[in-house]
Amino acid sequence: MTINVGLSPRIRKTPFHNATLRAGVEAFTVYNKMLLPLTYGDLEGEYRKLTTGVTIWDVSCERQVEVSGPDADACVQFLTARDLSKMKVGQGKYVAMCDHDGRLLNDPVLLKLEDRYWFSIADSDMLMWARAVAAEKGFDVEVCEPDVSPLGIQGPKAEDLVADLFGDWIRELRYFWFKPAELKDIPVVVCRSGWSKQGGFELFLQDSARGDDLWDLVWAAGEKYDIGPAAPNHIERVEGGLLSFGGDNTPDSNPLECGMGGFVDVDTDADYIGKAALQRVVADGPERLFVGLILDGDATGADAWPLEHRTPVRSSAGQEVGTMSAIVDSPVMGKTIGMAQIQRAVVEAGDPVTVESPSGPRTATITQLPFV
Repeated sequence: MTINVGLSPRIRKTPFHNATLRAGVEAFTVYNKMLLPLTYGDLEGEYRKLTTGVTIWDVSCERQVEVSGPDADACVQFLTARDLSKMKVGQGKYVAMCDHDGRLLNDPVLLKLEDRYWFSIADSDMLMWARAVAAEKGFDVEVCEPDVSPLGIQGPKAEDLVADLFGDWIRELRYFWFKPAELKDIPVVVCRSGWSKQGGFELFLQDSARGDDLWDLVWAAGEKYDIGPAAPNHIERVEGGLLSFGGDNTPDSNPLECGMGGFVDVDTDADYIGKAALQRVVADGPERLFVGLILDGDATGADAWPLEHRTPVRSSAGQEVGTMSAIVDSPVMGKTIGMAQIQRAVVEAGDPVTVESPSGPRTATITQLPFV
């Protein structure tokens, strides 16, 4: 008897899966029940290409939760801790979705289309949450996961490449704004977005059968720019201070403890889940802050030990005052840097802290994010 313990319908391949295999992908993780490439075998090379050239990413795991129908505006507002009253068609916004106690459930980019909304979600099952909320509140909406799969084009040369593909009109797109388009009859939504600080776009493919075609068209156009395959880059995102939902936050974190205070509106007439709780957090101040850590000494290439679990951060007196969730050796800074949630009083005092490393305690200085 043969037992198949590999992929199943519970873990989905993406429309670009075969293309990533041809490009030499070497490792995957599972994100929103879908395969997300991690590396193509050269993390340093992928970092260099991302920061100096252009890269192509399969980020189909950024699944969309679509809300449409007569009450779509009201339903989406109720799900979102941000005032959407002035949001326009063609505009995206980085938003917080919270529970009734103000705890962060997801930090998607919300896109407003002509007759519907898309929540482009991080790694948690917001489809069921949105459906339950819509039903309990009696909103006249349809909530579904549409056939939409983002393909990322990231790096300093991304704009030139995307302009070659679609035309110079894309240069006028502001960050998080988007426009429907076609490429060789392939339907996409072109959005200036992406999980890097290097600039770029995401092509929201609206026909999963055309994944290979879209990848190949982008790749062919990108050859003049020496395009390379890559994935969301851990080093670059730490340097840029980008929150990794589910990694940097804890289950009880609120948006202000995740560095999202500028994306939460409490002084507004808009009603949404968790508003009263977030108003209290704003009034009292968050208990913790999302900050950077600069570890003492120069980076040696071995200082950023594999961080499989959150590492305690301790005060000079030895008390645990927070946890570190990420650590890398930064090529830009020549330092070992990390990200952590630390008690606000400790951050405001400006005292040094220590983190546990395989070689013993390491002294670290707290700093604001982003590093770069």
